[in-house]
Amino acid sequence: MERKIIHLDMDAFYAAIEERDNPELRGKPVVVGALPNERGVVSTCNYEARKYGIHSAMSSAEAYRRCPTAVFVHGHFPKYIEASNQVHAIMEEYTDQIEFLSLDEGYMDVTGSERFFGSAQEIAKTIQRRVYETVGTTCSVGVGYNMLSAKLASEEKKPRGFFVIENQAEFLELMKDRPVGILYGVGQKTVERLSRMGIRTVGDLANAPEVGLSVLGKLGGELRDYARGIDHRMVTPNVPAKSIGKEVTFPADVTDRKLLEDTLLLLSRHVSDRLLAKNLWCSTVTVKIKFSDLQSITRAKTGEMLHHAEDLYKVAEKIFSQVELTKPVRLIGIAAGKLADSGYEQLGFSDMLTEEPQKESSLHRVVNTLRRTYGKDTLKTAKELLAERNLQETYHEKKDG
Repeated sequence: MERKIIHLDMDAFYAAIEERDNPELRGKPVVVGALPNERGVVSTCNYEARKYGIHSAMSSAEAYRRCPTAVFVHGHFPKYIEASNQVHAIMEEYTDQIEFLSLDEGYMDVTGSERFFGSAQEIAKTIQRRVYETVGTTCSVGVGYNMLSAKLASEEKKPRGFFVIENQAEFLELMKDRPVGILYGVGQKTVERLSRMGIRTVGDLANAPEVGLSVLGKLGGELRDYARGIDHRMVTPNVPAKSIGKEVTFPADVTDRKLLEDTLLLLSRHVSDRLLAKNLWCSTVTVKIKFSDLQSITRAKTGEMLHHAEDLYKVAEKIFSQVELTKPVRLIGIAAGKLADSGYEQLGFSDMLTEEPQKESSLHRVVNTLRRTYGKDTLKTAKELLAERNLQETYHEKKDG
């Protein structure tokens, strides 16, 4: 069966959220990150700013030199997480084969979803429309026959782009004259090595003799396959299929433990919403941390069955409290594993002597019904609201430092 892959990429995501919440920014060059008088870099910028050559990871001082009229704003990370959660929730309605690359980008394998939701093109257009209606910002989507073609399709018409690459023949015709650097796995150093071999376009690489590419080792054959539109990579869900999880990659490495705890609290709510929507319980909670040097660790705890956000967070917080932070954190996530079907309720002997568990369970059901009916922002606990505020304040302090 021919695979159908969708690649979704939010357009200038952080800057777009800032423009959404402050319409006065629209039409102006907007840079999200450190201010020009601070030691720091650009997290992202909108398309108006990109016209001046500004890009992510550039120093804010250099960005200001290139465009003194740009508006520089600190990031509001809690808002980006919230918007990302909304986008991810929409995507998850169409398939569970999703590989999230970051807050604003992900692949979907919808090969098995077409018989339920229509063609891959229809699914992609629907998701694009729903993202705009729900989040208030635009995204670009590409549909392809593999991950490579879907990714390149999403970049074809940005912003708010929609493009389809149906097959290998279309890929070859479209990409043959493009610079070789657009291909997956081709960084600047590889571009330079290929250029010294006389290979500058995708077409050049596709037609290069295998013996000539042998100097690159195994990579040479892989890159020639990509140039020919061949990509055997599979969409790999970020968590195993038998678990439900959520993780976020920070725009800047984090050392503040309170910031990380607040992030875990908000992630716990997201995981809880998904468990409750599927009428599932879990007995294992896993916390994942990726450090600035890309080393990852996971810590898990198995105990009683649970699915409410407060309970998930209690376990995650206990796990996290035992992790020594010797390096800045790039990514943090939580996953619920060892899932059980609905109808499971675990009560201790003392619980059976009081009506409190029943009252608490009824309250949770009412809250979750309201959240599903009127939106996930309808009701939040005081602790979640405080976490969001602390997350935003802490992030600003981090930028100011």
